[in-house]
Amino acid sequence: MPSIDEQVAILMQGTAYGDETLKQNMAAELRQRLVEAEQEGRPLRVYCGYDPRTADLHIGHTITMRKLRQFQEFGHDVTFLIGSYTSLVGDPTDQDKTRQVLTPGQVEHNARTYAQQAFKILDPAKTKVRHNGEWLSELALLDLIKIGQNFTIQQLLARESFAKRFNDGNPIYVHETFYGLMQGYDAVALKTDVQVGGTDQLWNIIVAGRKLQEFFGQRPLVGVITGLLPGTDGVVKMSKSLGNHIPILAAPEDMYGKVMSLPDSAMPVYYKLVTRYTPAQIAEIEQGLSSGALHPRDIKMQLAREIVTVFHDDAAAARAEEHFVTVFQRKDLPAEMPELRLDGPTNIVDLIASAKLAASKSEARRLIEQGGVKLNGVAVNSIAHVVEVNQEAVLQVGKRKYLRLLPK
Repeated sequence: MPSIDEQVAILMQGTAYGDETLKQNMAAELRQRLVEAEQEGRPLRVYCGYDPRTADLHIGHTITMRKLRQFQEFGHDVTFLIGSYTSLVGDPTDQDKTRQVLTPGQVEHNARTYAQQAFKILDPAKTKVRHNGEWLSELALLDLIKIGQNFTIQQLLARESFAKRFNDGNPIYVHETFYGLMQGYDAVALKTDVQVGGTDQLWNIIVAGRKLQEFFGQRPLVGVITGLLPGTDGVVKMSKSLGNHIPILAAPEDMYGKVMSLPDSAMPVYYKLVTRYTPAQIAEIEQGLSSGALHPRDIKMQLAREIVTVFHDDAAAARAEEHFVTVFQRKDLPAEMPELRLDGPTNIVDLIASAKLAASKSEARRLIEQGGVKLNGVAVNSIAHVVEVNQEAVLQVGKRKYLRLLPK
């Protein structure tokens, strides 16, 4: 078992609070909880909530699951909480308009596959699966009044998404303000020591959760706030709606290929957020890349193997790599094709248009959206994709247009 300090380093790896003092405070509180748990011979109660607003998950959703798995490996109690009630409202964070209100039937349908997908990361034997409808459905109007008296309208309107909508004259419905309070009460109901969540949940965890626990006579939780994973474009947050996602249930070959399509600049954050690598191992990789001792292509293939292994197994990762090398690195290509030396990171739409592989930027965007653009044989699925070339690469547009890309 790692020492307490080593556990803190692992559990805080990849966290992001937007404030260094807050991060240090949470790390100190986490360390104190771990020390006390060891002295008392009891596990910490840890949870993360997931709102089943869609039926499938992508690897961006698994960042928090990876953190839960680390707590499991250190001997703590982990609850995988399905937001059967919070998902009816929908998290307003980062939303510039009101979310569609789901029906209980839609939530139940989406929730059926969540735990199954989560167990690609979590240990099923050590995971409690619960639904927050167990306690939220039991709250009476008087309970809601007591919860609500802990927060002001000014606090709610100060949140960025609400503030923008208010200033723009867009509607903010009363039910949307319930979300953070409902999630805060989840922490009370579970009597949690630690809550894990992404940076988009910072207010719900650090403000609502801790405040309500204190109000109900509990010790305020430690918030472990993870960073958000960029999509395959390496820039924008991974999202199914943007098409820059890697589904958990993707076939090994497809998953491997999508990882290989990442720009090199995204590799460090992927290593920190979705792999089993320790802080020391990641530091060694970053140093090797910086010094030139390690080749970006080799490190990216190592990353692709790791991710496929996590969601499938070693054999599937080996097959996926062999498939990638055979089909995409040794495939028959035109003997002659134009070449272009890139000066630096370039947006895929701008690249296609400037190289005259499409008549216009709008046509380039259309081709990308239709799956007609490939980089090293892997479909580019986002118009925001940034092309970085550290070794020779081949861009294919449509069936007949090829461009060999060379590093500066």
